[in-house]
Amino acid sequence: MAGDQTPRPDGRPDEPPPGAGQGWTALSYLIAGMLVWGFIGWLVDQWLDTGGIATGIGVVLGMAGGIVLVVRRLGTPT
Repeated sequence: MAGDQTPRPDGRPDEPPPGAGQGWTALSYLIAGMLVWGFIGWLVDQWLDTGGIATGIGVVLGMAGGIVLVVRRLGTPT
């Protein structure tokens, strides 16, 4: 129920929790890496007619690159 919720310490109910920006940044790095490198892999598939192998490799490389970016940019708290 609405009355069961405890109010936030600062009194502003609609403000996102601290650290939410870093979470969205990490998620966007991962998704963008998968999409960009997956698209590049798809283009290679179309060019070489490899049947989707390059797309899968591109998605995996995009995930790995996204994880590297997350660790580099958000790995150490300031």
